[in-house]
Amino acid sequence: MAIDPEELGHSRSDLAKALRELRVQAGLAGDRLARRCGMTQSKISKIETGRTVPSLVDVELILRALEVPAELARQVFDLARVANTEWQDIRALRKKGLERKQAELAALDQSSSEIRYFLISMLNTLLASPEYVRASLAHVPGDTSRAAMKKLERQTVLYDESKAFTFVLTEQAARWALLPPRAMVMQIERLVSVSRLPNVRLGVIPLGKHIPESPLNTFTVYDSSLATVETETGIITLRDRRDIKAYRDAFAMYEGYALFGEEAREKLAEWSALFLGGL
Repeated sequence: MAIDPEELGHSRSDLAKALRELRVQAGLAGDRLARRCGMTQSKISKIETGRTVPSLVDVELILRALEVPAELARQVFDLARVANTEWQDIRALRKKGLERKQAELAALDQSSSEIRYFLISMLNTLLASPEYVRASLAHVPGDTSRAAMKKLERQTVLYDESKAFTFVLTEQAARWALLPPRAMVMQIERLVSVSRLPNVRLGVIPLGKHIPESPLNTFTVYDSSLATVETETGIITLRDRRDIKAYRDAFAMYEGYALFGEEAREKLAEWSALFLGGL
């Protein structure tokens, strides 16, 4: 099913209207539907007025309780899938202030216990040196000092051993020369340092290795509840369990091609030597 970012906001109100109409057609009061679904009447009311976006499980429970025919249920479920997809336009994020996005990501870090990062062409905030963070913001208009500070503050979560982090990055991500050679050497040293943390697994995929699948986007999976996908113009947030499973499966596949532990650190040392050779 194609997802048009422009339609995501409309889908939420459309879903609320559809669920409300189905309940009325079934001749059920809100409190009776709530009892059948094991929900509160307040939750049903919030769903039907669009104040709460129901999860896919919530929608499935409601459709079963209303005994909605299979074809109509499929249409409503597809609508629910779109409603559970969020689009954040990069231009809008910049207008609001990138530090707000960092606060949102920090909250996701804190509320998750197992986080998987797949990085294609650049390193992410948790792996970046201060110089790399500043360079990654250099193209953004205006004062980015607060955003840089928030990015660096987020890195403290790596030392929370109640959480598990797995990073899989391509050689391109590790070697993309966002900085001059000497600073890139320091950046690679940071990757080595992070790879030694007890709750972190850091894997690298060298170029030249035969991989029958080709990745299209950088993505992150938080536990089994949420996935984010980065594009050139924004970020897609997915909550549909089928989408999350697809990205977890993709991550596991790429993870299988990566080098970890001492093998990864040896490869990072090779790439660092290439930068040193350019000095």
